Amino acid sequence: MTSRTLFFARLRYSAAAVFAASALTLTACNGGATPPGNDSTSAPASASVTATPSPTPTPTAAYKPADSKGKAENVPVPVLPEAAKAETKEGLEAFAKYWYSLLNYAFETGDLEPVKAVTGTPCAMCDKIFPGIVKWNAEGRWVSGASITVHAVQTNFVKTGPGEYQVAVQSQQRAGTLHNADGSIGQTVTESQMLGDIMVAKYDGGFWRALNVDRLGG
Repeated sequence: MTSRTLFFARLRYSAAAVFAASALTLTACNGGATPPGNDSTSAPASASVTATPSPTPTPTAAYKPADSKGKAENVPVPVLPEAAKAETKEGLEAFAKYWYSLLNYAFETGDLEPVKAVTGTPCAMCDKIFPGIVKWNAEGRWVSGASITVHAVQTNFVKTGPGEYQVAVQSQQRAGTLHNADGSIGQTVTESQMLGDIMVAKYDGGFWRALNVDRLGG
């Protein structure tokens, strides 16, 4: 039995997707007839409509990933999905994926505030990762690549404490490069094997919060 199979042996996997769609229907109606006149030579009056100009949308700056020439630009802040707002199995799994998207955002920008806002302290894995994110996004340094891909998220949704649940996350970190301010390579990151993490999360006040995240096997 592989380590991946052992990791998820006690957890049932289910995937939930929530899709929202909206449709806008535009209708137009025009027409009419000019009533017959008597022997008048004057043209019928016509209504004049002045079109109201539509507001010009503000252009959104294009996202540019980091590369060997510089750090990422205009990185969008991940948005909490609607599914992650519910105290359900699907909600917890959606929140766990959202948490890792915030971690990737921090790698690209050095901004840890969004992920810290939904994370408790102490956080075992955070204590190991956050200092490196700060270091490699300070004094002109930057990170290219090294993002984390979440392959699977699973929970049996059984309370392990007052309002607390555990969720298992299987992920993999891509290869990447840590660049010095002068553009030279400070360190390289090799692609990882499959990684297993355990997140302990709590639902409170209508939102999930990661109380702790720790990596299995150190």
